[in-house]
Amino acid sequence: MTHSFHDTRWTLVSRSRGDDAQARVALSELCAAYYAPVVAFLRRDGRVEDVARDLAHDFFAKLLAGGAIDGADPLRGKFRSYLLTALKRFAADRRARDHAAKRGGGQVHAVIEHEADATGAGLQIADATVDAPDAAFDRQWALTVLARAMGRLESEMRAEGKSDHFDALKPWLTAEADATPQSEAAAKLSMSVEAVKVAIHRLRKRFREAVKEEIAQTVGQAGDVREELDALMGALRR
Repeated sequence: MTHSFHDTRWTLVSRSRGDDAQARVALSELCAAYYAPVVAFLRRDGRVEDVARDLAHDFFAKLLAGGAIDGADPLRGKFRSYLLTALKRFAADRRARDHAAKRGGGQVHAVIEHEADATGAGLQIADATVDAPDAAFDRQWALTVLARAMGRLESEMRAEGKSDHFDALKPWLTAEADATPQSEAAAKLSMSVEAVKVAIHRLRKRFREAVKEEIAQTVGQAGDVREELDALMGALRR
């Protein structure tokens, strides 16, 4: 399945600058797809889980507000890059505002927060052993893309009446394949092992196309899909 690049969600958003209903829906869909990566960034940036989720909601509410995405241009970048830049600015502004509030009245306060303190930004002392916020964002983005592609493929196959095939062969799209003999899948599907090998090859090909299709919705030009696919693989290898 392919889409022309003039009607991807990202180009719809930026072309109309969010002024019509179609663009608003497209932006909402993009935001939903990036919720988990944004939370991952905020967690690695020092927020406790509940505060990170609250801040993510605030961030997307601001992004969805009229005119907030006027500067977006798919010809100059990808939605992932645009969103990460906007998120860094949002997180820095929120941190500065919270710190300013704590210094109110000319009083001098200690800047170290206890982990259990959920006031203000809910900051924690950074752990040097965990991923940097950017890396956490990219890795969760990659996992989210794969999950959405898997869901897309599952929906397609179930609509085709191939639920049994998807359920039996799904392990070969994940890390579970090593623990699942192909002979077991062959028995479930009443197929030969050789036929199962062919079916797995075809399923993997369809999955790769589903991943590309998911990525294509967040870039402005066809050539960017390959670049984003490389970025996805790189994020998973970290």
